[in-house]
Amino acid sequence: MQRESHEQNRRSWNLVIPAHDSHKRDQAGFLRAGGSTLFPDELELLGVPAFVTPGERVLADMSPETGPLAGLDLVHLQCNVGQDTLSLARLGARVTGVDISDEAIARARALAHDAGIAAEFVRADIYDWLAAAGAARFDVAFATYGALPWLSDLDTWAAGVAAVLRPGGRLVTLEFHPIAFIFDEQLRPAYPYFGSGRAVVNPDGIGDYVARSGELLAPSGFEPGVTDFTNSQPCHEFQWTVADWLGAVIKAGLVLEQIRDYPYANGCQVFDGMRELPGKRFAMPAGAPDLPLMCGFVARKPG
Repeated sequence: MQRESHEQNRRSWNLVIPAHDSHKRDQAGFLRAGGSTLFPDELELLGVPAFVTPGERVLADMSPETGPLAGLDLVHLQCNVGQDTLSLARLGARVTGVDISDEAIARARALAHDAGIAAEFVRADIYDWLAAAGAARFDVAFATYGALPWLSDLDTWAAGVAAVLRPGGRLVTLEFHPIAFIFDEQLRPAYPYFGSGRAVVNPDGIGDYVARSGELLAPSGFEPGVTDFTNSQPCHEFQWTVADWLGAVIKAGLVLEQIRDYPYANGCQVFDGMRELPGKRFAMPAGAPDLPLMCGFVARKPG
């Protein structure tokens, strides 16, 4: 694995997280009132009825003790600022969120405190956390939306995930499809699909995609917040194919139960001119090829 790339990404994330958070209005109040940032697609992969659309329906009448994830220990890998982690806790899971960014974890802990939702958050490189997890065991490992492209070593990651799952435990992943990211925003070919995990260096670092997405990534309400953010720290992303993802999971001894492609992206305009669909989803621009924009899979540990 590429430790210096991970640390460079930590520096880039630490700079952009405050800008991202500046656009989200009263997140704690939103979560206290039963708000959820989860989309129906990840809920479906988790086996939860897809009755929640971010920002449009709340769970105020649901008790965590009786929620659909009650009794499950869940680790949210690369959890960012913890909004999805805490939404999972509202469904009853006992949650642990792990992220490499100091800023993200500090804000996740503060959000959990202010929202009154029990959660544990750990600041660590995901590889270090997996290696040091010891006897910790989970029923669900959850990774979504921009988690896998930051991994420099899929085999080590998948083996670590398999080790922390209980027998019968599941890895649940919903990720932006790597085929979409061989193009730039104008749908011009720009990057290789068969990247073999090589680092792609972005000298502009992680940008303020929350500002660009507006209310789509701020279900608690959008604020103008920081304007014209620039990131002085470059970032390193790793191009993997879907076969790379699944091959690592199978090599780790997990058994694939579901795999799905999606013709839309949740809360994200990957390309210019995308068509907006109901439920804060975006499809390919009119007249463009019908590419898959997300890929989800579930894999279970035997036993």
